[in-house]
Amino acid sequence: MFVGQYAVDKAHQPAIIMADSGEILTYSAFDQRTNQVAHLLRSEGLTRLGHYAIFMENNLAYTEICGGGERSGLYYTCINSYLTADELAYIINNSESEVIFTSAAKLPTVRAALTQCSRIRRCFIVDGDTLEPASLEPLYRSYADAIRHLATTPIEDEFLGTSMLYSSGTTGRPKGIIRPLPECAPADLLPIYGFLLNLWQYREGMIYLSPAPLYHSAPQAAVGLTLRAGGTVVIMTRFDAERYLDYVAQYQVTHSQLVPTMFSRMLKLPAEVRSSADVSSLEIAIHAAAPCPAKVKEDMIDWWGPIIHEYYGATEGLGFTACDSHEWLAHRGTVGRVMLGEIAILDEAGAPAPAGEPGEIWFKTATEFSYFNNQEKTAEATSRDGSMSTVGDVGYLDDDGFLHLTDRSTFMIISGGVNIYPQETEDLLITHEKVSDAAVFGVPNEDFGEEVKAVVQVMPGIKETSELAEELMAFCALNLSPQKCPRSIDFEAELPRLPTGKLYKRLLKDRYWADHKTRIL
Repeated sequence: MFVGQYAVDKAHQPAIIMADSGEILTYSAFDQRTNQVAHLLRSEGLTRLGHYAIFMENNLAYTEICGGGERSGLYYTCINSYLTADELAYIINNSESEVIFTSAAKLPTVRAALTQCSRIRRCFIVDGDTLEPASLEPLYRSYADAIRHLATTPIEDEFLGTSMLYSSGTTGRPKGIIRPLPECAPADLLPIYGFLLNLWQYREGMIYLSPAPLYHSAPQAAVGLTLRAGGTVVIMTRFDAERYLDYVAQYQVTHSQLVPTMFSRMLKLPAEVRSSADVSSLEIAIHAAAPCPAKVKEDMIDWWGPIIHEYYGATEGLGFTACDSHEWLAHRGTVGRVMLGEIAILDEAGAPAPAGEPGEIWFKTATEFSYFNNQEKTAEATSRDGSMSTVGDVGYLDDDGFLHLTDRSTFMIISGGVNIYPQETEDLLITHEKVSDAAVFGVPNEDFGEEVKAVVQVMPGIKETSELAEELMAFCALNLSPQKCPRSIDFEAELPRLPTGKLYKRLLKDRYWADHKTRIL
């Protein structure tokens, strides 16, 4: 998050606006703050290729703390702010972070985590000036106090830094994704980001609305690129469907990036709210992170027009596919054609799958990566000859070379020897007017090994009844082949979906397998 000459040319233009509070950080102020953070990190002994961590909710300081690392040659790890103390401690230790930045709201979790983290030598609290001074020594210090008297000019040894983010851990321990960092100036761009600037049509004067948590890779990239393009970033503290639409009109937003659950929640707003929303300023709306139900995508294009772009690409940066609205409508359900890397769809024997047949998605990697301090997981994700990598997603290529996702291989259901990918069933259930969210996975069945289970979160005001379960199963039976239909449906008040939009399905699935020593029956 480096602004370069814009600190002078656009000194008084807002670089960052907090949507909820209206707080503003101008380009000049942002440049000065990132310089102060770089000086702070050097004063704590962090030199090029060192590591620090950020664990807090979206706030005005978040971007400047990332920016300080980007201009001092460091790796900064933005951590999911909903993690427990033990989960946080694991990432702090695994990332070899020596400094952590947090907020007063997250301080209790950090305190508990740091009892397990001997490497951390300082914790800076963004709103620490509201706390009792005695509670901040010696390990804890107010961030505002720490940077107040530091120089606002660049450090002498500026280098390009970047994020080292962690996988969300929906299928096990999260893994740190690290890329080689060239010894170059902060004004330089890693190749992947130059590609994204052009693909997403970022331009000077754009206004980007960020509705997602800043610890995730997509908003990290989008916010940083908006600043490098000379635009303004508007950051929501949390997503709210109606407020999002209000902010689009209020700030005349031109660009945004969302996840499918956000689309779904906006589509289920009252008709009068949707019809009165002014989204005419939007030039491009990008979505990714999870497969989007086709009906949801169609309804969004009908509402917003053909401005919706989709991409598929893991944080690992193995490869990248993308499509615009017109391409998607011609290849309904696709996540696009390959733009970076070379793709291969391989069957269980490792042979290329025919067009239209699902298999595991492999890429000849577009950007080099490894899992930090985890050679075993790096090896698991890499082919024997080292030429290809995978994150375990399953999909197929159609006759025109457009990629379609079916599921993650770890959630594939094997029932009576038949492979079932539950994504299609989830996508259907979410379109039902009484369903707010849905998860589909395999549960134990003595005869077939596994059977299809659906867990549903209903819309407000809808009662969770056996009659509703029957109605939803009948709905599936009308639209899906029998093997894809749930044999039973349970209800949850709220599904464990991460703020990034990814469903934490393992938490649900593990309950049904708790009494089984093996998942092979």
